[in-house]
Amino acid sequence: MPRLPLPRTRRARLTALGAVVAVLAAATVLWATRDTAPPAVPTQDALLDMPAAPGSAEQVKIDTTTYLPATVPAPAVLLAHGFGGDKNSVADDARELARKGFVVMTWSARGFGKSTGKIGLNDPDGEVADASRLIDRLVAQRQVTLDANGDPKVAVTGASYGGALSLLLAGTDKRVDAIAPVITYNDLAQGLIPNAATPATTTSGTPAAGAFAADGVFKKSWAGIFFSAGSGAAASGSPSAEAPEAGQETDTGATGAAGTAAGAAAALPAGPPGAGGPRGGPADPCGRFTAAVCRAYTELGTTGQASQASVDLLRRVSPASVTSKITVPTLLVQGESDTLFGLDQSDANARQITAAGGKVRTIWYTGGHDGGKPGPQLRGKIADFLWTALDGGDPGTGFSYDVQGTLRANGTPSVRTVNAAAYPGLTGPATERRLLALNGPAQPVVRPAGANPAAVSGIPGLNGVASSSSRLGALFSNDPPGQAAQFSTAPVDSQVVVSGASTVRLQVAADPAHPQPDAVLFAKLYDVGQDGSRVLPANAIAPFRVSGLPADGTPVDVTVTLPGIVRPIEGGHSLRLVVGTTDQGYAAPAAPAVFRIGLAAGGTGLAVPVVPGKSVGSPAPVGQLVGIAVTLAIGLAAVFFAALRRRRATDVDPALATTPLVIEGLRKQYAGGFVAVKELSFRVEPGQVLGLLGPNGAGKTTTLRMLMGLITPTAGSIRVFGHKITPGAPVLSRIGSFVEGSGFLPHLSGRENLELYWASTGRPAEKAHFAEALEIAGLGNAVERRVRTYSQGMRQRLAIAQAMLGLPELMVLDEPTNGLDPPQIHQMREVLKRYAATGRTVVVSSHLLAEVEQTCTHVVVMHRGSLVAAGEVGELAAAGGEATFRVDDPAVAAAALKALSGVTDVDVDGDLVHANLGELPRADGVAALVRAGVAVEQAGPRRRLEDAFLQLVGDGS
Repeated sequence: MPRLPLPRTRRARLTALGAVVAVLAAATVLWATRDTAPPAVPTQDALLDMPAAPGSAEQVKIDTTTYLPATVPAPAVLLAHGFGGDKNSVADDARELARKGFVVMTWSARGFGKSTGKIGLNDPDGEVADASRLIDRLVAQRQVTLDANGDPKVAVTGASYGGALSLLLAGTDKRVDAIAPVITYNDLAQGLIPNAATPATTTSGTPAAGAFAADGVFKKSWAGIFFSAGSGAAASGSPSAEAPEAGQETDTGATGAAGTAAGAAAALPAGPPGAGGPRGGPADPCGRFTAAVCRAYTELGTTGQASQASVDLLRRVSPASVTSKITVPTLLVQGESDTLFGLDQSDANARQITAAGGKVRTIWYTGGHDGGKPGPQLRGKIADFLWTALDGGDPGTGFSYDVQGTLRANGTPSVRTVNAAAYPGLTGPATERRLLALNGPAQPVVRPAGANPAAVSGIPGLNGVASSSSRLGALFSNDPPGQAAQFSTAPVDSQVVVSGASTVRLQVAADPAHPQPDAVLFAKLYDVGQDGSRVLPANAIAPFRVSGLPADGTPVDVTVTLPGIVRPIEGGHSLRLVVGTTDQGYAAPAAPAVFRIGLAAGGTGLAVPVVPGKSVGSPAPVGQLVGIAVTLAIGLAAVFFAALRRRRATDVDPALATTPLVIEGLRKQYAGGFVAVKELSFRVEPGQVLGLLGPNGAGKTTTLRMLMGLITPTAGSIRVFGHKITPGAPVLSRIGSFVEGSGFLPHLSGRENLELYWASTGRPAEKAHFAEALEIAGLGNAVERRVRTYSQGMRQRLAIAQAMLGLPELMVLDEPTNGLDPPQIHQMREVLKRYAATGRTVVVSSHLLAEVEQTCTHVVVMHRGSLVAAGEVGELAAAGGEATFRVDDPAVAAAALKALSGVTDVDVDGDLVHANLGELPRADGVAALVRAGVAVEQAGPRRRLEDAFLQLVGDGS
């Protein structure tokens, strides 16, 4: 067996070792990040006819898609989409579930996608009945596993609107075996018209129970977004971005708001592929809603309050109407960053289903309509729950919630999961509540006329971006002076994790001078840091209405339930309760009013829920560990290659120490065999202005890129003042360059741009020679103006001035006159001549031959990667066969020259006659003119660089 040749020199061994390390590092990265394409999932599309109403002959069409697993029959999952979306909104989730072994059916609900009919907000006789008929369809297809009684094994899941559908279907169709509603509601009336105040002093035993009092405050911002989604183009229907999970990297930086626009995406008209877009037909203020839903929204939008008929309608289409009948295993997944459907909605579902005899497992995660949809870990938990339930196992009744810290490492949110044995207050002990004393006197607050200006607590769908950042939070929350009362706790000694809805007893009184029978107020609970900065967790607020206020100013005591949150209050931080009179997200009365708000006498302070449990840290960061190993390997390779580069940097030819540029045998060949530059050799002496000429594709730019160390030659060498050019060679600091256009900050002046550039080089300011560079560039006082006001010519001169900073001994310019008009070109020509007059050297690449002829002292002509000519401009221009004769009779002279063999292109210009003599000596031309009786006053070459250039490279180049 032949022996493999081993590197013998130290340099070769270092190179080989570095290559081996780089290959191993690359292989490790590829192994760690390998991503095999998931298998394709077969689908079946169908457009089904269903009754528009029970007993109706009218039909609606429901657009469906069934996703099949590798093996059928299999347990089935009905996957409902969110409001504003359609079946395509959940296509990725459907494929994921199908790959886990489920038969998955998705569909577009009435009024969405390609389905017809009107939107009834999950009407039992409409959307819910449609879903029940889809189960019939699954049974008929014989692709679903059946139980011993012949019933299909079916689960239902979905987010928001789809989550409510899963609850409603489980309460009406006994064939449903398990459900997993995500970020949904219990009572749509309380979701859109909440009231967080009650006279009672008792609190619920569960951690996030809402007050759910009557006569609430209209949540106009969210309601308007969703009504728009049902009136115009389809949208995504649910949060589009994923919420951060423990150990999962995210690209949201310091905010941690993985769902920055997730909630807005649920409703704004930016539909997914196949969503159907805007519907045709005449404009209708009711959009695609049923007449009953439209009447209810119109009433709320115009009056800010709901009649009993509207409340009854909303409750009829809410899960609360059927939760007393749900006994199947239920997984409730609710978002901790959700100003639409908060934790109180999930809490109500958990209490009601448990009371009906159902087993409930609850998960609170970092997302929500504001914070993002479930990530891969949580989606895996949902799939496991459904599989266990459909397989006849016990999916459990535990409780877990995510705690998102305020500090994050690079791109990785500090999320930890806390697991509890059960949801507190359902079947076991009630929630522990820690009492924190509040301080502050009773304070008058004003509601201005029109409730304007209004306080800002957040923007629907964008709240996640500010929920954990005090700097960004200030942009999303604002309490106008005089409109809010404030009460604070003392700083806590150690971390307190608020895990649910806090409560507080308040006194509210009307002002006898401006009596109002009702007070609409908004309570918020801020996390205040030691430096005074504050954050409104999840941007959540509690609107409440206090009715029956005595006109004499007698206070009324109420218990206010604050929004359910999960927030770690760090040691040294305090909590601040703010109660205001306005909020832009809600409908407040327009009449001006004054109220007096204080803490209730004998109140127990702020009751903060705390749910103890076992904290589960992030999973082992395999990716990060691999990344560290790869980084170390690459660092080792970098050390070896740096050693090689240092050796190359010392490659100096002392004999060329005063020569600005020497190129010898330069060659650049790219992969595929294309040769851009071949055997190029020339040198540039001090004080020369060298023009690098050639047609497109001649290799000029490639040569300049190799000169600047941007690319490496295949063969040959470039030396600048004797130093061999390599990437990052120190001698490059002696070169000033302007290649492929300038990039300046338009809002800064020319001088500020130059100072910023020079500072980035790390060299001392006194070595910049700003004054000299600006004097040569000739910008004058314009250097003090903002660059956005510069003409193209001024920008080019500023770029030249930047290249001249430090007065480099060699300046390389690529098309410096590009985009300039004739006067500007003339000015640029003078700039280059003045710079060369200082004894420095300039290399110019240009396609303007006339300018090169007037600007440059020497020329190098390239063609197809090779050198075709080099020398002084005058010598090169005179090298052609054209001659000029000054004569007394131009007409006779022209005729005499045309008669000569080989003479072409005879042209008369005044008393001058130009002719291309070809191979004929100029003396023979003069003799022919004399024989013709023409007096010749002057004869010489016609000095035009363009003619010489075309003769060298040809017209077709």
